[in-house]
Amino acid sequence: MRGGDDRTGELFSYVDLEARVRRNHPLRAIRTIVNEALSALEREFAALYSPIGRPSIPPEKLLRAMLLQAFYSIRSERLLMERL
Repeated sequence: MRGGDDRTGELFSYVDLEARVRRNHPLRAIRTIVNEALSALEREFAALYSPIGRPSIPPEKLLRAMLLQAFYSIRSERLLMERL
């Protein structure tokens, strides 16, 4: 079962994640482009998952994390989570 691509403003923090990244940061423009591309792939992603079962991590979130990992030259997922 495919999990939802819900975006929350808080992740174990009292400070909104949007407030942590400056308004003119290049990742904001890249995020817009990536979100549009992932929206176009939503039907294809949904077809890959069973409608029953335990929800997975949405592929959109995994792909966004992989992009951050590539942009910041982070070698492993463990290091990515420490950076985030």
